[in-house]
Amino acid sequence: MSDSPRHGLARVLSKLGVCSRSQAQALVRAGRVRVNGRIVRDPETPADAARDRIAVDGDEVSAREKIHLALNKPRGYVTTASDEHGRETVYDLLKNAETIESTATWLAPVGRLDKASEGLLLFTNDSAWAARLTDPSSHLDKTYHVQIDALADDGLLARLGEGIVDAGEMLALKSVRELRRGEKNSWLEIVLDEGRNRQIRRVLAACDVGVLRLVRVAIGPIALGELGKGQVRALTESELKHLARMLA
Repeated sequence: MSDSPRHGLARVLSKLGVCSRSQAQALVRAGRVRVNGRIVRDPETPADAARDRIAVDGDEVSAREKIHLALNKPRGYVTTASDEHGRETVYDLLKNAETIESTATWLAPVGRLDKASEGLLLFTNDSAWAARLTDPSSHLDKTYHVQIDALADDGLLARLGEGIVDAGEMLALKSVRELRRGEKNSWLEIVLDEGRNRQIRRVLAACDVGVLRLVRVAIGPIALGELGKGQVRALTESELKHLARMLA
């Protein structure tokens, strides 16, 4: 008998990199998935990727090559596969990416950037890797460059460093410093090691400061670097190994 773990069929399809778990659930319920030649309609039916023959629409599936990509998201794109309002999505930028060998490859964003934010956004078909990166217990640093509509004096930097309570949540910045300033605004470097919805914008708003631009420039050891707006690249082996050491 094999000691390999058995999981729900939808989860197995997701872990194989075939599609997201919600998409897998829909495929199973539609009768499009067979296990050992038998149609299965319950997404929670136990399955073993190592022992069972799993086919979608008649094509047997196996583990896909793991893909890890970095995208420089421009402002104005939404982080979703499709948008009911017809807005441009980050998947429009991935369609012509030479790094993706097959248009059938399922990729999901690791975390999000809102429509008005820009910069580094990761994609993968490796759901376990994505879960490790987004796990709150990882405390993985994320670095942002933020242009604000005020000059950052010592008082403002001190207030930002203290954190705020908003809607019952304690919102704290790991670090904040001024990068440079113009006549009427400043650029700040802000580092977070937790992920709260619109965290930076909420902290600044509580200090009566508006955001002109918000750019994520790094996630752990992975830096945006010289990657052009709308461009995609594969993560290097060195980056993946460095990230694995940080998450260990």
